[in-house]
Amino acid sequence: MSALFRLGPLLALLLVLAAPVRATDDIEHLFDALELDRLIDLMHDEGLAYGNGLAQEMLPDGPDAAWRALLARIYDTDKMTNVVRSEFTRAFGDADAGPLIAFFRSDAGQALVAAELETRATFLTPTIEEAARETWREADKTSPRQRLIAEYVQVNDLLEYNVSGALNANYQFLAGLVEGGALDMTEDEILSDVWTQEAETRADTREWLFAYLTMAYEDLPDATLADYVAVSRTDAGRALNRALFAGFDSMYATQSRSLGLAVASRMARGEEL
Repeated sequence: MSALFRLGPLLALLLVLAAPVRATDDIEHLFDALELDRLIDLMHDEGLAYGNGLAQEMLPDGPDAAWRALLARIYDTDKMTNVVRSEFTRAFGDADAGPLIAFFRSDAGQALVAAELETRATFLTPTIEEAARETWREADKTSPRQRLIAEYVQVNDLLEYNVSGALNANYQFLAGLVEGGALDMTEDEILSDVWTQEAETRADTREWLFAYLTMAYEDLPDATLADYVAVSRTDAGRALNRALFAGFDSMYATQSRSLGLAVASRMARGEEL
């Protein structure tokens, strides 16, 4: 089973946006700069699409009305926002977000946010995602733009964070199936099964991540990306990166476990995987 969720684009979008977490107003400024409401809406749509595809593959009746009702509860945007906000606040701590707020409220910062959100929205169409992948496969990886993107990924450890998040999501999905009685596996067996997917998950995540970033940054100047990398190297940028992965990894893990339980509940009614 391949990665349930890819966090890279989200994190490419998120990992350089933040505000101080010492007060409620600071959190609100942060999420305004992130356009978090729009992002959560996109992630809600991604989750519904994934969940319906999962039912199409795994359940004889496919995504019927009862299944869609389950998905609506799993991908409730208020719940998603609350989990991300809580974990982000905890992980970001008392880091100084002033420079981040200034950067992401600048014209360049707003252009970055808009480009990443728009690209994430277009990736909801599979043919567009595949076209972006093909563009990246054929790209000159030694070009200044591709080197900047590679530096951005390296500085923020995006590939490792995303692979870890994807494997954890897969673990939680299988654990949900076991908890719901759909599978009979020990924890060691679940871990072994998940780790057999590591190489495939890494290769697919890498391609998806670079394809997304290449498309998102296509019309942005190199200077903007260089500034983006510089912000990511700061203490606040690193704190932001950790906090965003903490928030969204927690959200995806919860959703993945719930999906496993949802599939198990359908199997309890006589349906088969």
